[in-house]
Amino acid sequence: LSVPVRDVSFTVPRRGRVALVGESGCGKSLTALALGGLVDLAEVSGTVRGAPRLSYVFQNPMQSLDPVMRVGRQIGEARAGLSDADVAALLADVGLPAGTDRKYPCQLSGGQQQRVMIAAALAAEPDLLVADEPTTALDVTTQKEILDLVARVAGARRMAVLLITHNLGLVARYSDFVNVMYAGEIVERGPVPDVLAHPRHPYTQGLLAAVPRLDARKDAPLRSIKGTVPPPTAWPAGCAFHPRCPKARASCASPAFTICPYMKEETAISTADLL
Repeated sequence: LSVPVRDVSFTVPRRGRVALVGESGCGKSLTALALGGLVDLAEVSGTVRGAPRLSYVFQNPMQSLDPVMRVGRQIGEARAGLSDADVAALLADVGLPAGTDRKYPCQLSGGQQQRVMIAAALAAEPDLLVADEPTTALDVTTQKEILDLVARVAGARRMAVLLITHNLGLVARYSDFVNVMYAGEIVERGPVPDVLAHPRHPYTQGLLAAVPRLDARKDAPLRSIKGTVPPPTAWPAGCAFHPRCPKARASCASPAFTICPYMKEETAISTADLL
């Protein structure tokens, strides 16, 4: 049995802003789905302590919204007992004009569709809002508007937010704590300022080095992490990143590999490196 996510655990405090960051295919979205029991528990099991109410805002609203149902009705289905006035208030709260409830998804822009999804998520009165790449395919201006909106409504409603992204710039602006994920496991975590300023794991260092710099020379090549992510059926022993790592040593392939504390953050290092 291939299990794409292995022994992942992290904490999202009440009203906290936590990010889960990593490249495509590392298991971020699967982890998010496991939190709400939306994946086959025969393959992935997860425990959410305290039984909080969860709502999701997914990547592509057109894949989440029913194309033949007016958006007001779709929001109304998020929680029993919502009146038309409640739906109108939710739409107004996310910055959509009166009358939006009578429109179909195809009559709205991508940014407006995502605002509808946020309104539907808020309708469930969640304790935790899981935002899974919520700005995919949106222009830069709309991305900022959507993430500012998520931050505003979360603060007003005292909700926690789990932001799932591959964009470290968004992590710096919209999160207080970050978990860095690679090949189905957390390799580093800590307060955002500490991890971004002083990354300890070579994968985190590689991600940060790959971010384009405004002060770079015009002819400077873009930096990348060499190699490819291993498939779940062929995970290496120890740290899954060691076949691609420029700093790999023999101990990195040891099964005795864990996330160990380093100052205010944690990074995946082998127990041999603690000696």
